[in-house]
Amino acid sequence: MTYIMSLLLIGLVLGLVAVASNPSPYFAALGLVVVAGMGCGVLVGHGGPFLSLVLFLIYLGGMLVVFAYSAALAAEPYPESWGSRPVAAYMVLYVVVVGVVSGFFWGGWYEASWVSVDEFGGFLVVRGDVGGVALMYSVGGGMLVISAWVLLLTLFVVLELTRGLSRGALRVV
Repeated sequence: MTYIMSLLLIGLVLGLVAVASNPSPYFAALGLVVVAGMGCGVLVGHGGPFLSLVLFLIYLGGMLVVFAYSAALAAEPYPESWGSRPVAAYMVLYVVVVGVVSGFFWGGWYEASWVSVDEFGGFLVVRGDVGGVALMYSVGGGMLVISAWVLLLTLFVVLELTRGLSRGALRVV
């Protein structure tokens, strides 16, 4: 289990590096899908399969619509890929920075601290993520409504920023 969690965390970091280093929205959207998948895999490893499924569906359903819209407006005939020199240089730089920073904190990480929610399954009546979902809807209902309004506002801001001075999607590309 430790090897799978390490693989998921390394994939999460590499996906974030791929998103941060690439200026093209096409490859950034692909990197975000990888990051969402790896992050949900980490959540599943810690015992939250329902929460990771909801996160994955909401993330892919909401954010990739915005990326598809902005990628349609920023259509490049020859986008830079991960193999081009500037993007590869940024990727190497980011990986080195992550390696140096993780080297400073390496002594505090222990594999025994990776305990899933269902570790004490004999003492629980329901699974850990089911109780978290019930708390999210009962106690955190107001924050859920505020989060939905913030996401809607973010959608309008992104659409307004990508529209520019022309008529948005009706313009000639």
